Amino acid sequence: MPIRAPHSPADFAAYYQLRYQVLRQPWHQPPGSERADDDAAPTTIHALYADAQGHVAGVARLHPSGPGQAQVRYMAVDAAHQGQGIGGQLLAYLEDAARRQGLTECVLHARQAAVPFYERQGYRVVAPSHTLFGSIPHFLMRKDL
Repeated sequence: MPIRAPHSPADFAAYYQLRYQVLRQPWHQPPGSERADDDAAPTTIHALYADAQGHVAGVARLHPSGPGQAQVRYMAVDAAHQGQGIGGQLLAYLEDAARRQGLTECVLHARQAAVPFYERQGYRVVAPSHTLFGSIPHFLMRKDL
């Protein structure tokens, strides 16, 4: 499986660049807005998908968010690589990591357009969540691990 943790400064630069390009730039958010204060926490797990040419085509992260609970955040797949199973591979990698930590459920806040993808991965909508940048409705979703 080509999913792995980013290790080098070049890996992390490409990782954050893709997060920015997919999740922030289209809504005119400033560079740096793709980063989170807990990205460097020892309990945060980063996942990176690189294609055969070494191009970073997908990224995501996971962190513990409560007793027995993990949260997936910052899932991004390059538009040219969407629909190829990369998102499912990223989720499986992170869910396996959560299970290894003894966590029993995973939650996430999905953009409305991504809800069907997560439903196909076994997540279910719990409730409407926040609206990001005043225009992107999100839904809290969960899955038993």
